[in-house]
Parts: sequence; structure tokens; C-alpha cells
Amino acid sequence: MEQATLTVDCGGSGIKASVLDAAGTMRAPVVRVPTPYPLAPDKLIYLVAGLASRLPPADRLTLGMPGMLRHGVVITTPHYVTERGPRTRVLPELVAAWHGLDIQAALSERFGVPALVLNDAEVHGAGLVTGAGLELVLTFGTGLGTAHFDGGRLAPHLELSRGPIRMTTFDEYVGEPERRRLGNAMWSRRVRRVVESLRPVFVWDRVYLGGGNARCITPSTLALLGDDVVVVPNSAGIVGGVRAWQLAR
Repeated sequence: MEQATLTVDCGGSGIKASVLDAAGTMRAPVVRVPTPYPLAPDKLIYLVAGLASRLPPADRLTLGMPGMLRHGVVITTPHYVTERGPRTRVLPELVAAWHGLDIQAALSERFGVPALVLNDAEVHGAGLVTGAGLELVLTFGTGLGTAHFDGGRLAPHLELSRGPIRMTTFDEYVGEPERRRLGNAMWSRRVRRVVESLRPVFVWDRVYLGGGNARCITPSTLALLGDDVVVVPNSAGIVGGVRAWQLAR
């Protein structure tokens, strides 16, 4: 019997989901709701249940969310602990609610199926990587998401978005507020600076630029980045939900 996977891509501005067959093909169109703030864990689970009710039944669940997670346990999640979204006041009670939460176990209990929870860039990358060498995934949206794979296997998550650059962090340096403020041309120069600053750190074989804002990177910037850097569709955040079960082991 073919296994169906409910895949949920949780971003800073929207939460979207679909159900995939064993080959990673969508069984239904993507459904989406805006990300509400403040967002406590039980509210996120409630939203996922609402999306699932609009989709065909599934045998397991894959969820990608921003932040650092280890074995399905939340270490930090930068956006969901804020009052009105990114760059607004952090609510201490939400920091406490999210930190150390086994969100993977909570989802499995709520839905009665096996669950896999990873950083959203890691699920995104699972839909892209070829398994050839060291592959880095950078997603550009509300902030910066990152994941890397070695020989097709997911490596331990590094919260590179919190790394320093030009008196701020990568996350804020190339996040959506700065893209809107600067315009695509100047923002694209920042993207190039981020990519080039990471090149000697990873010495990668290939880099994938994804997320909702990857399409905003100018052609002139892409030409300067080289053949080992490619832009990929944002739909990978959904279609990676099946393959993630294999690559995360």
C-alpha cells in the first residue's frame, strides 16, 4: 500500500501544506494560511490540524519550521517567540514554551501517525540534493535558512542565520525587511556577499538558493556567483517532505 505524507512548510509569513504520494508528487493543491502572531506551540498544532482537514488523509507527517531543532526538539525558534512577527518584541513566556519542546512527539500524538520535524531549510534541501559531495542550501524569505548535506545525508544543523555580518546577523542582513527597504538590486549584492563569505567555510560542491525571495536575486548577481550556485523553486519546501525521511536517518 502506498504511503502518503502530509508535509507542512512553516515560514515567517505563511504556513502551507499538501499531501504527497511515495514518489513526492502532490495529491492535492497546496493549502495555506498566514502565520499568526504571537504563535504558541498549541496554536501551531491547531493550524496544522486545520490545514490537514482540507487535504486527503496521510500516513505520516513532515514539518519544517524556522530555528534550531535537534531530534525533533526545539532549541530556538526566532520568529515564533515574537509578539507581532520578526523584529518585534520577544515574549519571554513564548521563549519558555518553545524551548526544549519535543514538537515532533507532540505532533505524532495529536495526529496519531509518525512525525518528522526538521528545520524548514532542511526539508527544502531534501527535495533538491543529488548526493554528490557537500551541498549547501540557503533559503531567502523572512530571514535566512540554511542546511547542508554530505553525500546526500543531512548534516547536524548549524544556525548560520545567527552568524555576524556587518554589525548585524545574516538573518537580518538579507531578510525580507531589508529586501523591501533596499530594492532587489542592492539586496542581491548582499546575497552575493553572504554566499561568498560562506564559500571558504564549506568549500562546497554545489549551493542551492531557494525560498520565496530567491526569485528576486538579479540575473547580474547570479552570473557573478558562478556555476556552482543555482536558484531552485520554493516548492521544494513541500516536495522534500517524503525524501526527508530517508536523508535524515
